[in-house]
Amino acid sequence: MSIGENIKYIQQLKAQAAERSGRSGDDVLLVAVTKLHSAEEINEAIDCGITDIGENKVQEIMDKYEKVKPVRWHLIGHLQTNKVKYIIDKVSMIHSVDSLHLAKEIDKRAAQHGLVMDILIQVNSAMEESKFGITTDQTGDMIHDILQQCPNVRIRGLMCIAPFEDNPDDARVYFAEVKKLFDTYKNIENPNLDFKYLSMGMSNDFEVAIEEGSNLIRVGTSIFGARDYSKKMG
Repeated sequence: MSIGENIKYIQQLKAQAAERSGRSGDDVLLVAVTKLHSAEEINEAIDCGITDIGENKVQEIMDKYEKVKPVRWHLIGHLQTNKVKYIIDKVSMIHSVDSLHLAKEIDKRAAQHGLVMDILIQVNSAMEESKFGITTDQTGDMIHDILQQCPNVRIRGLMCIAPFEDNPDDARVYFAEVKKLFDTYKNIENPNLDFKYLSMGMSNDFEVAIEEGSNLIRVGTSIFGARDYSKKMG
């Protein structure tokens, strides 16, 4: 199928999963993950209704930024502190904040640009050693410390990457745990704590994630097809 047909199909599945959780498909934001895909492919997706794209690496944002049509950029991969300065004025949200050290660097760079940067805190609810993110038990302290020390950062919610499971239902418990944590903070009134986004679910498991409360899904392969890891971007 074409990129446009794939997007239409994903939107249908998204709406059905949202309905099963008592919501509308419009309540769930689709972020197209564009890792290793060309500016031409990204522009085709934008022409087919994609409003938000997610990149894993700073370098790919830098390489593609001027070639891609107007769109909201999300940094969804692990972010090193020494690279924050390159994307602070380009992305609308950073999904992968997993330390106070990183949050403080984002705060510093945002202040230099007169910005308040939206972030999500990455929670590793399965405590997988191969993935970044803090534990659910550490989340409260992280939120408190960022609010105290990072005035140019606004916490918009949580992000989770569940373990890859052959049966996506097996990931349900990890999504449910992060949703419970999200609900703890979503109604707190604070200008720098505005829990709007629960970023959970990728190509393999986004329907289960939506059923468990996700309102932002990150889908790449199901839109663009399998990535060619032999390609060099730039």
